[in-house]
Amino acid sequence: MSWTKVLAADQLPTGKREVVKVGDRHILLLNHEGQVYAVARRCPHMNIKMTRGKITEDGAIVCPMHRSSFDLKTGSVKEWTPFPPVVGKMMGMISQEKPLPVFPIKVEDGSIWVDA
Repeated sequence: MSWTKVLAADQLPTGKREVVKVGDRHILLLNHEGQVYAVARRCPHMNIKMTRGKITEDGAIVCPMHRSSFDLKTGSVKEWTPFPPVVGKMMGMISQEKPLPVFPIKVEDGSIWVDA
């Protein structure tokens, strides 16, 4: 494991998001209900930025373009390109269903660390 300190913990209060760079990767940090998550900044479907993705009650992040949703903890696909109706399913065929990359994270000594 190669842990990298990316941000002071107090810079990511509940409800806040921040994009950090670790090596050549841009990672989206989210503090959802006091839990910090680290996911890929872009959707695996068509490379759309996830920074404005909605967080659902069941702990998923939703791509703002075609509304694919991914579990914040595992990155597994909950729904693949449901939008726009009918056309979304065809858009889903452009790119095979893929999980959203997630990264191990820890909060230690007042800092957020990511293993990427």
